[in-house]
Amino acid sequence: MKKRAVDLVVISDVHLGTYGCHSKELLNYLKSIQPKTLVLNGDIIDIWQFKKSYWPESHMKVIRQILKFVSNGVPVHYLTGNHDEMLRKFDDFHLGSFNIKNKLVLELGEERAWIFHGDVFDVTMQYSKWLAKLGAIGYDTLILLNSFVNWVLTLLKREKMSFSKKVKASFKNAVKFINSFEQTAAELAIDKGYQFVICGHIHQPEIRTITTEKGVVTYLNSGDWVENLSALEYHDGEWSIYKYDPKNFADKHLEEDLELENLASKLDVKILLDQMRFEAV
Repeated sequence: MKKRAVDLVVISDVHLGTYGCHSKELLNYLKSIQPKTLVLNGDIIDIWQFKKSYWPESHMKVIRQILKFVSNGVPVHYLTGNHDEMLRKFDDFHLGSFNIKNKLVLELGEERAWIFHGDVFDVTMQYSKWLAKLGAIGYDTLILLNSFVNWVLTLLKREKMSFSKKVKASFKNAVKFINSFEQTAAELAIDKGYQFVICGHIHQPEIRTITTEKGVVTYLNSGDWVENLSALEYHDGEWSIYKYDPKNFADKHLEEDLELENLASKLDVKILLDQMRFEAV
């Protein structure tokens, strides 16, 4: 299939290694684009919940596709999040066009974009990490249950539903947290003189202008690949939110790159992640 050219793509909160990850859909999306720059803005691999017993081939194929971008010379910036925080000690690691960073500033013409995951604004992460990890397990369980319910609804030709979205909508504190998160990110970006601030973490795709007494900034969030299946795209000076639609891929067969298959098959992600966890102890 013909690939779509995009100047910059930002994805976050993929959570590879969990049941809720929509790896097949993400793979379709990645294979359909030809980005000049790719930013992986945290929680790409869920090291928190990683288990040897669950690493499907579709998750490995996402890694292979990212490696393909790297092998083609596409700058790939992996920014660390809370679920892959073990990678934070590798800040400023470079290998070819691939690099690991905790935060990133990109020049977009005469404007600058400040990009980071955003968990620094989460009080639970700062003071009760065990509670955050417990919540992550509960969230993954909810997503797994939701997948089964949606499978049944599909058989009954009923509209799918999102449990987590309903839970978030029912609690005013969740809405309040999201608004506070966005406002804090915007205020800090204005203080630092950035025109764009880009986050992940809260699984809420968004593009909006935020004005304070000190100035104006465009706040953006790439969403996630658990519920929203979304990404941020920047092309020809314009930002947009990409949302995955299975209809766009229904009749398209995306072929594997055999050379890449041979290269990536030598990479044992399970051993690599286990080693990272061991070194972090």
